[in-house]
Amino acid sequence: MDNQDIKNRFGIIGNSPLLNRAIDIARQVAPTDISVLIQGESGSGKEVFSHIIHQLSARKHGNFIAVNCGAIPEGTIDSELFGHEKGSFTGAHEARKGYFEVVDGGTIFLDEVGELPLNTQARLLRVLESGEYIRVGSSKVLKTNVRVVAATNVDVYEAVKKGKFREDLYYRLNTVPLRIPALRERKEDIYLLFRKFIADFSDKYRSPSVQLTPDAQELLTNYSWPGNVRQLKNIAEQIAVLEKERVIDAVILRRYLPDDRPVSTLPVFVKDQAKEDFSERDILYKVLFDMKKDMVDLKKLVVELLQNGTNAANFDRNANYINQLYREVQPGTPQLYQEDNSNASPTITIHNPGGNANYMPLDTQDVEEVEESLSLVEKESDLIKKALKKHKGKRKAAAQELGISERTLYRKIKDLNLE
Repeated sequence: MDNQDIKNRFGIIGNSPLLNRAIDIARQVAPTDISVLIQGESGSGKEVFSHIIHQLSARKHGNFIAVNCGAIPEGTIDSELFGHEKGSFTGAHEARKGYFEVVDGGTIFLDEVGELPLNTQARLLRVLESGEYIRVGSSKVLKTNVRVVAATNVDVYEAVKKGKFREDLYYRLNTVPLRIPALRERKEDIYLLFRKFIADFSDKYRSPSVQLTPDAQELLTNYSWPGNVRQLKNIAEQIAVLEKERVIDAVILRRYLPDDRPVSTLPVFVKDQAKEDFSERDILYKVLFDMKKDMVDLKKLVVELLQNGTNAANFDRNANYINQLYREVQPGTPQLYQEDNSNASPTITIHNPGGNANYMPLDTQDVEEVEESLSLVEKESDLIKKALKKHKGKRKAAAQELGISERTLYRKIKDLNLE
């Protein structure tokens, strides 16, 4: 069977050299049993080539199944592919065969194989190398004879370098690489495809045929088609159904085409999700953790101020930190505290933003140095008394204020005779 026969049988339209080369590779590799990795952008027709490989192989009378790996949740992908035993997880009310068991003797097409979790990739590698697999929840090794045809629209090699895809699995799948050209690389085929789609939809919806003016044909040919053949077919259907004019010029056609932005060519770059792909939940957690750290630092500062007394030296030591916290809470306001080094003895000037009468300057010359007790027991007892007084004897609230459990607070009250 030559390339033209394959085109007729599988409904492939076009004469692009890149397309002919892809069909030729598929035709040559089909009679073998080696794995094939089909690379191509979304909508370029990768699944059609998996059917070509299966139908031209010795397995054509066996089962064929296409699995979209990106559409199956990570928690159930192993069960879908390899099956599970009864009771192996919640909801497993009976044993179930996986795709590799059902398709034994046939071909399985793994679309979007780059989306497989790493654990599942290890299981798939074992199937490719030895034909062995184990059902979820079982310890019994089973055998299967399945040919794997995989497809991806991402740069798997980049994913390997970033640790998102197993290198050994990549080389095992990529025994014969098959690249499907994007539609913009097949400019000579675009108008032929459009005419075929328009004719089909005109028959389907019983509408008059549509003609394109030369300027519309040029616009159609030079458009980037990020959605490839799938997008072209969708546009043709829209025009066949919605457009009253049956002679379409460039002005009319442009209304059906999204903005023609530059698009990257295959392979698609795999982003470093560890650095760039933050979910809203991750960002919220980060903000909350930062807030918690700031609150802990502020509590430590307040405790230190209470323990050491509100003297000038203490304010001097913590002035920068207090100013930083205040600027974060109210950006653009003057700093609260500023060290004045004009005198021999340290003084603190408190800025009074907005003339607030509650801000009182501190004269350090009037501060009387009092030698304080350094007993930890006394400090602990004092803090517990203050917390209980603040919360009117409610021990649960006091324990939360002190950052300890209610049980610990009860024990300390008893040990310190604070009843």
